[in-house]
Formats: sequence, structure tokens, C-alpha cells
Amino acid sequence: MSGVNITSVLQETRKFPPAKEFSATAHVKSEAEYDELWWKAKDDPTGFWGSMSQNLDWFEPFDTVLEGEMPNTKWFVGGRLNASYNCVDRHLKTWRKNKAAIIWEGEPGDTRVLTYQDLHRETCKFANVLKSLGVQSGDRVTIYMPLVPEIIVAMLACARIGAVHSIIFGGFSADAVAERNNDAQAKVVITADGGWRRGKEVELKHAVDESLEKSHTVQQVVVLRRTGTPITMVPGRDHWWHDLMAEASPDCEAASLDSEHPLFILYTSGSTGKPKGVLHSTAGYTLGTMMTSKWVFDLNDTDTYWCTADVGWITGHSYVCYGPLANGATVMMYEGAPNWPHDGRFWEIIEKYKVTIFYTAPTAIRSFIRWGDEWPNKHDLTSLRLLGSVGEPINPEAWMWYHKVIGGERCPIVDTWWQTETGSIMISPLPGATTTKPGSCTRPLPGVVPDIVSKEGESLPDNTGGLLVMRQPWPSMLRTLYNDHERFLKTYFSEIPGCYFAGDGARRDEDGCYWVMGRVDDVLNVSGHRLSTMEVESALVSHPLVAEAAVVGFPHEIKGEGICCFVTLTTGDGDDALKQQLKDHVRKQIGALASPDMIRFSNALPKTRSGKIMRRLLRDIAAGRERVQDTTTLEDYGVLAKLRASEE
Repeated sequence: MSGVNITSVLQETRKFPPAKEFSATAHVKSEAEYDELWWKAKDDPTGFWGSMSQNLDWFEPFDTVLEGEMPNTKWFVGGRLNASYNCVDRHLKTWRKNKAAIIWEGEPGDTRVLTYQDLHRETCKFANVLKSLGVQSGDRVTIYMPLVPEIIVAMLACARIGAVHSIIFGGFSADAVAERNNDAQAKVVITADGGWRRGKEVELKHAVDESLEKSHTVQQVVVLRRTGTPITMVPGRDHWWHDLMAEASPDCEAASLDSEHPLFILYTSGSTGKPKGVLHSTAGYTLGTMMTSKWVFDLNDTDTYWCTADVGWITGHSYVCYGPLANGATVMMYEGAPNWPHDGRFWEIIEKYKVTIFYTAPTAIRSFIRWGDEWPNKHDLTSLRLLGSVGEPINPEAWMWYHKVIGGERCPIVDTWWQTETGSIMISPLPGATTTKPGSCTRPLPGVVPDIVSKEGESLPDNTGGLLVMRQPWPSMLRTLYNDHERFLKTYFSEIPGCYFAGDGARRDEDGCYWVMGRVDDVLNVSGHRLSTMEVESALVSHPLVAEAAVVGFPHEIKGEGICCFVTLTTGDGDDALKQQLKDHVRKQIGALASPDMIRFSNALPKTRSGKIMRRLLRDIAAGRERVQDTTTLEDYGVLAKLRASEE
């Protein structure tokens, strides 16, 4: 395993204690209060989570808080509830009935507001639509939509009847959709004619049509009219959303589901080519996202909360939909790109809707810096009271820019570490309690017991880089990989027995703050999106002119990590035209987010004598590092010189 016992070169000494004014009204008001919560959860996890579970509405109480040990755990055994009910119905009994649940703006500038009562009505109607299409509890439903309110309606409608949703990010290609449909054995696909991105239409229905040539379990397709572009509707299979909704009843009782009933599958890249279907259950996930939303974002009823993530990623599942809505929050949603029609669109939205909490990715923050301070400076951002960061570690200078230019040096920054697999935030400042440090996600949340260990599983001393693991189960952890429990056990629990291994390297400093140092496997983190190098390599090799390919990441100013591809051709030499052709090929095979930044042609790749490509050497070359790592097992030393001579 690479990346173990990492030497950290980052030296950061700046500290920012929470403002007294913020702490005075925060849900967690001091470090002492945080310590009390954290130790209670560590020493008595069942007592702690049993108490926290009372924040949910239950149809039937549970008998046992926690059954089993990692990796095979069950939470709130015997209890029955419904995630949709907890996100919508229970608020109708309070003044929140007429509160804005979703404030939405489309990229072209169209707007909508859904109150909790509106959201309830639409969810019930669409739940009845799903029933009319033959969807039953346990069936899988693919959702492949733009970032419009209906994607939330579709999620909550699935949860309402016990169907398992599988959301696929709208940037993925038809082949990627087909692969995920087939793995989940999806019965219905919910999509739209298209969506808007940088003024251009993303043709979603066209991709679905192409995907269904290869995914044969899908019986019905529901299509939302968004862009109005002409599309092909297959009689008997394809249905317009508005036609079905016009006939649907607004009354649909939420199903009483077991605490461990599967809520959703979300596919995430693995270090092997096949995507992993991470499966989350109902009670633990809903509780985890609810409590972390409340603690980390210090959510109040007066907040307008904006997480900029697409719902196709776990951040959108947890912190656009389930977590904030379970708290009765007002959620801002924006369909399009941050730089359309100009580089100040986000700041324009914050000013227009008086957004108070803003949660975005370091990739976006680095883009904002590149676009220039004049854009945020044009807008009144004084409504903001808290800033958040998600998706990858944030570099200290980007943190400081965020703090000064966007936060006006008054907003705490919650730099959050978590994963698709963890379900909810694991390590993060609590804004009223934690002294923050630029570049550190600081301290574990209550109920989270991390450690930094060697590859042998031994705890390492402070300021020593190692593997980031979890020593104690938590409610929102993944339960399995869909239809592949063996891979679940091998991927997350075989490296360090008795621990969940996150796949990241990290260190813990003398104050107990964690500094995450990135992946230790061959998964790329491009703009906060995890991509398998194997998937990109497979796409390249599927081109008739490519004999072999190796893909590595390299430091990228905007994306965090760029994609560099080393390619050996079947014949001849490559040129710029072929580079572009291969980039387009990968884009078609996987999606735009996987499009290579660099392609280098070589007659050979650095390999061990056993034939294994030495990717760590390629990473040095891609990053422009002159001094490479250990080359004792390299078969042909001349390959390195040739690769260094090749240029983009």
C-alpha cells in the first residue's frame, strides 16, 4: 500500500477561535460542551445514539440501539419509521407548514419556491405515480435529472413507498448509466428532456434512450419537461411527468419501514474498474445527516442554507436533501454553473436570496480566486454567517481567501471530511466551539472515533502521517456494497482488522486536529469527484489505436487533481489531433468530468519485472518532479527518460 507513514510538509500555525457572539447562540457553545458530547458518545455509544434518536419521528420504537460489531452492524433494531415522513410530514404539524422548504433558481433565471406543504403534496403525488407504474417496496429506481426541485420530489417519493433510489449524476454518459442500471437491476428511470449548463443543454433523455439499449431491466421511463427540446418518446415505455402527475392523488401515507430498510444505492468509483454500489439504510443515515446538519451548520429556522453540490453526489443526498429537510431548514438550490452568464453568479444569488450558510467545494473556491475579487466585491454578502468546505482537503491559502473575501473575516469556516461510504460528516469544526486552522478539518464529531495507524494497524504518534481509520461504528455508515458483500468486506475492512479504513492518509497534530492528506489508492479526486483510474484507463484502451494506458493524478490549480494519461499506441506516433480524439473518446465513454487534462504518448510504460505498471513513478513525471521514488524494481530505465521528454 502506498502513502503510509506520509511525511507532511504542510506547516500551518494560524488559528481562529470562534467569535463570542456566534458561540452565544450556537447549538454547541464551547469546547467544553463539545468534549462532553464527544466523550459521552465514545464511552457510551448506545446511550448517546439512543438519546439522539429521539430527534426522529418513529412509527414503532426500537428494541436495541446497536446490534453486532463492525463491519456487520444494525442500528435501532425493531424500530419502524420513514425518511420521507421525517423530512416533510412532521413539519406540517408545526408553523413550518408554510415555511419555504426549497428556494430554486434555474440557470436561465426562472425561479420557484416550494413550502413544506407544497413539497408534501408533490411528493405524495409522485409516490402514487411510482405505484401506478408498478414500483413496490424494495424495487430500485434510477434518477438521472438536472438540479431541479423534482429531483428532491423523486427521492422523497421513493423513500415514501420504500423504493430504493439510485441517483446518477447528469454528467455521466449513456454507458455509465447502463452499467449502473444493470448493477441495480433498476425497474424505472426518472429523467428529464434535458438540463442547462453554461447556457447549453445537457441532453439527458437522449442518454437514457441510448443506455436502455444495454439495460434491459428498465420497464418504464418518466420524463420531466425542462428544456422543451424535441425528444423521442417510446409509446408504452415513456411517460411525461406532468401527464402522470395530473392524474395522481395528493394522498399517500408514508410506509412504515424497518430501521435497516435500504434507503438508496449510490455508485462511487473504486480502484478497480467496476463502480461500487454503496448502500445506506433508513434510520441510521437519516439520523446521521440530521444531527450533523444541525451541529456543523448550526442550523436555525431563520437560515437560508445553500449547499452547491449536485444531488447526484453524496453531498447532495445528505446536505441538500435529507439532513437539512429533516431539520425543517430552507434549502437554496441552483441548477447551473457558477460562471454563467458571468463569473459572479453565485455571489449574485447569495445577495438576492440573503443566503446565510454557504457550503461548497475547494475546487470552486480556487476557481473563484482565479476569476478575481471584483466579482464577489460587486455584491452584498453580509447576509452570510457561516461558510463550509467539502469534497477534498482545502489548501490554507484558499481557506484564507474564503475567510477574508467571502466571509468578511466574520464567518466561521467548517472544513468537513467525510465520504459516500460514511453517509454523513465525520470530522469538522463545530462553529461555536472549535478553534479552526486553515487546511485542517479539525476534530471528530460526537460518535466518530478515528485514529491514525500504520499499515500494521498500530496507532501512530501525533504529527506522523498514516492511514485514517474508524475504530467504532456509527449510525450512518454504509451497510454493504449492493450485491457484493465480499467486496464490501475486502474494500473497507480487510486492510486494518476491526477498523473501517477510509482510504485516505492523514495526520493528527498535538491539538487533536486532523489534517487529511489525500487518497492512498489509485482513485482520483477531480473537482471533488472521485474517479477510478481504472475506469479512465478502460475507456482509453477501448479506442482502437490504444494498446495500453496508465492514468495518474497530478496537482491542478483549479480541480485539485488533474488527469494525466500515459498512452502506448498500437501503431505509429501520436499527435495533437489524436490527443483531442482520445479526450473526446473518454468524455463519451464516461462523461465530461473524466476528460483528461494531459495525454502523453510513449512506446512503453515503466513496469516492474512482473509486468505491473509503476504508477508512483508516473505521478512524479506528471507532477514535473525531477527526483523520482525507488526504481529498483523497474525493468527498463530508459522508459523514464523518454517519458520525461514527452510533453502535453
